[in-house]
Amino acid sequence: MTTDDTVRELLRRIGEGDFDRIAELFAEPVEWHLNWPGEGHPAVPWIRPRSSRRDVAEHFRELGEYHVPELNGTSVARVLVDGDDAVVLGDLVQTVKATGRTYTSPFAVHLTVENGLITRYFIYEDSLTVARALSDTDGDVP
Repeated sequence: MTTDDTVRELLRRIGEGDFDRIAELFAEPVEWHLNWPGEGHPAVPWIRPRSSRRDVAEHFRELGEYHVPELNGTSVARVLVDGDDAVVLGDLVQTVKATGRTYTSPFAVHLTVENGLITRYFIYEDSLTVARALSDTDGDVP
């Protein structure tokens, strides 16, 4: 598969919510980075280091557990491909099960694809907005 094919298949599988099939598209190990502090945030349990397919499946599984899938309004605006690298741009729109809060955040995902597998997955989002939506408080997130 080309880089474009792999990225579009990833987006399709994410949309279907098939966590194990999502993970099949990732290399072992995968370079994984989210734009959060290294220690993550207690209100956002899926934010932690990942390096294996099992970790990837768990990441997407936890995302599904903490959100209302029927209210997911996430959209992709662009997929840009340059050789082995791709950037996906869009907007996250999720509703948190525990709080009922909906949040919106622009996002960018930088992926590297080698031999049809994702070797690097870096996502950039408004982490403060996400943490606030998952926090039990209405004010600032500690």
